[in-house]
Amino acid sequence: MVEFAVWAPTPERVRLDVDGTRYDMDRSDDGWWRTEVSARPDARYGFVLDDDETVLPDPRSPRQPDGVHDRSQLWSPDPDAWTDGNWAGRSIEGTVIYELHVGTFTPQGTFDAAIEKLDYLVDLGIDFVELMPVNAFGGTHGWGYDGVLWYAVHEPYGGPDGLVRLIDACHRRGLGVLIDAVFNHLGPSGNYLPRFGPYLSSGSNPWGESINISGPDADEVRRYILDCALRWMRDFHADGLRLDAVHALVDTTAIHILEELSAETDALAEELGRPLSLIAESDLNDPRLITPRDRGGYGMTAQWDDDIHHAIHAAVSGERQGYYGDFGSLEALATTLKNGYFHAGTYSSFRHRRHGRPLDTSSIPATRLLAYTLTHDQVGNRAVGDRPSQNLTFGQLAVKAALVLTSPYTAMMFMGEEWGSSSPFQFFSSHPEPELARATAEGRKREFAEHGWDADEIPDPQDPETFLRSKLKWDEVDDGEHGRLRRTYQQLIALRNHHPEFADPWLDHLRIDYDEARRWLVMHRGAFAVACNLGAEPVDVPVTGELVLAWDEPTIGAKGTQLPGHSFAIVKSPAQATSD
Repeated sequence: MVEFAVWAPTPERVRLDVDGTRYDMDRSDDGWWRTEVSARPDARYGFVLDDDETVLPDPRSPRQPDGVHDRSQLWSPDPDAWTDGNWAGRSIEGTVIYELHVGTFTPQGTFDAAIEKLDYLVDLGIDFVELMPVNAFGGTHGWGYDGVLWYAVHEPYGGPDGLVRLIDACHRRGLGVLIDAVFNHLGPSGNYLPRFGPYLSSGSNPWGESINISGPDADEVRRYILDCALRWMRDFHADGLRLDAVHALVDTTAIHILEELSAETDALAEELGRPLSLIAESDLNDPRLITPRDRGGYGMTAQWDDDIHHAIHAAVSGERQGYYGDFGSLEALATTLKNGYFHAGTYSSFRHRRHGRPLDTSSIPATRLLAYTLTHDQVGNRAVGDRPSQNLTFGQLAVKAALVLTSPYTAMMFMGEEWGSSSPFQFFSSHPEPELARATAEGRKREFAEHGWDADEIPDPQDPETFLRSKLKWDEVDDGEHGRLRRTYQQLIALRNHHPEFADPWLDHLRIDYDEARRWLVMHRGAFAVACNLGAEPVDVPVTGELVLAWDEPTIGAKGTQLPGHSFAIVKSPAQATSD
């Protein structure tokens, strides 16, 4: 016998459909409906609400073999499928994370195909794989942020069994796994949750209606979110979550849902005997996210830091549009690297108001902030999805990598970044509903046309070619300058891991020198100096020592080093080099 249960306070009647046979369910005072029936371990089932004869999927569906509009299927992880019993786990702090989209990471776009590339990631020096959302969403391919059945795994990737195989394979190789989870909105295709209960609030955010986490009947909605988050880490052995756009979680209760999730994650980590990490994506520059709970914070492990990305990208590329307007100078870059945030209660010209709050660098280590030169957002949300590698020299890409990978922050990369992939990462979708498909395509063109782009240049998200163009070209990995850049990334990561100076997480120990006019910047990490020339012409930098690593050969003299244009050099001070 199998007990079926669903929280559905809205309908007056709920029936269970199991393989075509229907059963009445009993309602309790808390809005839950339950019944116990005989069912096969892989039975297809769903719920029929009131007089509508449509069978709807389970809001907590463990599997959707035929898509988000069809019946759910019973599924539970097979204990014998796991071979990672010796995996002790690790915190993400100070590591190198590799963000990837399963559908475009390989030609096949599946979990099993991704397994074939794991040895490559280990050889590169990666510590964690971060999967863009793998929850069930409408259509066959998309970014995954329009999920509607958060408990189920996207079937075209390989479903829940495929995800088990991937995570197990990662752990066997010493790789941790993070899963990108979206709890701030629901997608437009297949969202039946409002028919069951008050999952949505009266508010909205840029992606749709907001989730009801602090209004009437919010307790069960919060539980829905918390149980889903914990399920990824408990049932699928994930080592943590990246939480999408947490600033869109409008919570007016005394205990914010992020604080609640942090506490329950810590409890689960203690139960499992291995570390679990929560990474917040937030544009608030609010250190309360990463401040311990016993000091009044939410207790998250880390957060994405877009200010670091903006400061590096604007300084290297020269772009100044939109939110890059406050960045671009070496002063802004040095300030951001030294303080974690650039906007810390300071005026933002992009927002036309003050923004952010200072980070207490004496008590919060830099490893609680993620530094990166690239993310899926910073590429895919550009009009044509162009990567920096399509606009910058390989030397400029190498400078950006050096700044991130030798910084005190936890480092993150986006798939293909390490070899300067020529593939764009464009916004793509496959909504099966014609009207929704048309609205998505037209909305994308309209949005960027308003910012001066020719509408004809904007890729159609629904065109399958947009998806196919975004797949990585693995034959580039060792080809010419692509291969040279990849080897540089590998060496930077090895340097980061081998020398304790690069593991020092305290920003108070970091010293940065720069010359605005001559476009050079030096980041001092103990005995090491990371000298970067962001200009196109050779420049003399007042550091010297033993050459450790460089992009293009520098000329090292007794009192200084000449760097070629768009290059970096890492040198070790003579005294330290001699003592070694």
